Amino acid sequence: MTAAPTSTQTLGRTKGAPSPRPGIAAIHPYTPGKATAEGVAAPVKLSANENILGCGDAAKQAYLAAADHLGVYPDGQAGALRAAIAKRHRLEPERLIFGCGTDEIFAQLNQTFLRAGDNIVQGQFGFGAYAIGARANEGEVRYAAEVNHRIDVDALIAKVDERTRLVFVANPANPTGTFITKGEVERLHAGLPGEVILVLDGAYAEFNGDPTFSDGLDLARQAENIVVTHTFSKLHGLASLRIGWAYAPAAVAEAVNRIRLPFNTSPAGQAAAIAALGDTEFQERSLALVEQWRPWLTQQLGGLGLEVTPSAANFLLVGFPRTPGKTAAEAEVFLARRGLLVRGVASYGLPDCLRITLGLEAHNRAVVEALAAFLRPPARP
Repeated sequence: MTAAPTSTQTLGRTKGAPSPRPGIAAIHPYTPGKATAEGVAAPVKLSANENILGCGDAAKQAYLAAADHLGVYPDGQAGALRAAIAKRHRLEPERLIFGCGTDEIFAQLNQTFLRAGDNIVQGQFGFGAYAIGARANEGEVRYAAEVNHRIDVDALIAKVDERTRLVFVANPANPTGTFITKGEVERLHAGLPGEVILVLDGAYAEFNGDPTFSDGLDLARQAENIVVTHTFSKLHGLASLRIGWAYAPAAVAEAVNRIRLPFNTSPAGQAAAIAALGDTEFQERSLALVEQWRPWLTQQLGGLGLEVTPSAANFLLVGFPRTPGKTAAEAEVFLARRGLLVRGVASYGLPDCLRITLGLEAHNRAVVEALAAFLRPPARP
């Protein structure tokens, strides 16, 4: 007679019951920016780095027109969008990968190239999706220390060993907003073994107008181990449609596309992305808003005595004191009660900071006014 299975827990597993592969139980699920506030009917969402202008009219009309074809499967190769991106950036169309957001592409790269016991390397405050994908494939995540919330090329290279398969760098970075120069990217690439893929996440690249910056596409044209990713979620305002793309070496693109789900981007998303790509007027308005209000908000929050990390993205990382009553966590609650939702980043190892997306003029001024009230010393009795 066989003994009945017990419910003893062992390293996240239950004897006698289905159990996930090693590493899954250790994953902390991704937590998105808050979208609601208790007692506030319509809060201003400055917690997810979305485009505060929404999307352009051209993308909206293309999306609505796609409703006439809801019964038809998507073009699994995203042919029209592939051609549009290739033409816009002068890229070989066969080297493009498409994903349900760039998050899926990061997961695909991990799944394609990691074996159990391999590792990825990323910055100390790197985007959480990289690590989730690695751990899901029994990979180790190696973190390189950052200086002043900025990627340190030498520290990244020092973490690379014979089991490293991928190095992830968001440039500009999330959640810090900092960036490394074209020269630093070239030095990082030169310091990596040929079998290690350098993944340059350009989700916020369009917001960086610094002359020393490059998203890496030019470097990737001739390299056999660089993947550059972009998204339609930020500048183009199509976050809900989940359209990400990558430019990869032909062999990498061919390998990833072998495991890509057959219909992973929708017809409406593809159509809206094509329209958004050609809507330069909306792109210019979106960039102008960031260029106007990023320095203003930086100066205003710095004037309140807060520590603002210089940003090249559409958000700011703001440091708060550890004084009880004035902490980042308390500030987040205070702002939410005023209908202003921002992002706490303690899960990134930054418990004293908040990430604040740039909003419209009224939103930015409201943030400054609210934080001034929050930091104001209590009135004497």
